[in-house]
Amino acid sequence: MKREIIDTGDGSKSINIPEWKEQYHSKHGALQEALHVFIEMGLKDTLSRKQDPKETISIIEYGLGTGLNAMLTAQFLTDTPIHYTGVDAYPVTYEEAMAVNYGELLKDETLYKKLHSCEWEQPVKLTSNFTIEKLEKKFKNLDDIATYDVIYYDCFGPRVQPDLWKLDMFQAAYASLKPEGVLVTYCAQGQARRNMIEAGFTVEKLVGPPGKREMLRARKL
Repeated sequence: MKREIIDTGDGSKSINIPEWKEQYHSKHGALQEALHVFIEMGLKDTLSRKQDPKETISIIEYGLGTGLNAMLTAQFLTDTPIHYTGVDAYPVTYEEAMAVNYGELLKDETLYKKLHSCEWEQPVKLTSNFTIEKLEKKFKNLDDIATYDVIYYDCFGPRVQPDLWKLDMFQAAYASLKPEGVLVTYCAQGQARRNMIEAGFTVEKLVGPPGKREMLRARKL
């Protein structure tokens, strides 16, 4: 499937799939979306509720893609150790990752290159408090139980991959979270929200990133 590099509204780049008319990140601004949805509403929300700042936070991203969310998480200033699992059945190539060039954008090309060149299927420590484990597998094959504090649900949207937004996916995601864990996503589709609720989540509609009116944060109570 053809993938092409495009510019987004905030000057950052993304990858477009012409066949689907779908982008890896918001066309209104890849960086703005990632910071708002995943860092502000996911990571920072979780850190604010942590009683022990030295206790490791475990994050899983559904859709590692360009590595933008992982890169921003690795750069986030915190003393809390982070274990990051990035899952992608069809990873972008090293060349594609370098073409979007988030290393230059975020002023740490060394870290971005390490993120995309490190081994898959094993934990790799990229910074003093950030460890990544990249898994090449389909989301439906994830079967973790009470493992994660945060899910970055960054799959392609329901229009092009509706199966990733069905009840069974959110039931598995719910099971994989620890109590008080959260799932954050750019998507605010009504059916996706109803599926999250049926799976057991308490769901909030939040203000979305630039170009989107709303996003969702789902919590396991």
